[in-house]
This record gives sequence, structure tokens and C-alpha cells, in this order.
Amino acid sequence: MLWRKSSYSGSNAGNCLEVAWVKSSYSQGNGGDCVEIAPGIPAFVPVRDSKAAPHGPAVVFPATAWGAFVRGVKGGTL
Repeated sequence: MLWRKSSYSGSNAGNCLEVAWVKSSYSQGNGGDCVEIAPGIPAFVPVRDSKAAPHGPAVVFPATAWGAFVRGVKGGTL
């Protein structure tokens, strides 16, 4: 996981961190209906709408729930 100091952190070494977001491989780069995730955080997967990036909100899922969702989509049950 790539962590870097947030641009919102002041010079006082605040506790803000940024994560490296990854856009869906299905994204065509035209602003379509895609999501981005921030992989590599143990036990959690932050997800956000790529159209709202970079300052839009994110939803954080337990890694087990995200894994079940991805398996369901790939398996055609969702």
C-alpha cells in the first residue's frame, strides 16, 4: 500500500493521510459509471465513484464483504 502525506496536512505533521486510488479496469477514461478502490488497507476496502474524484466521499467496506461482492459479480449471481 502506498501511503503519502496528505496535502490537507499542515506543517504541524497532522494525522491526514492519502491512499493510492485505482480506477476500474473497465473504465474507458470517458467519465463513465466506474468506481475506484484503494487496495492494500488490511481488513478494509475504500470505494468511491470515479466521477466524484478526487474530493468526493468514499464508502469503506470490510474486506470480506468486498470480496464476496466481487465474487458474486464475477460469478453472475449479482
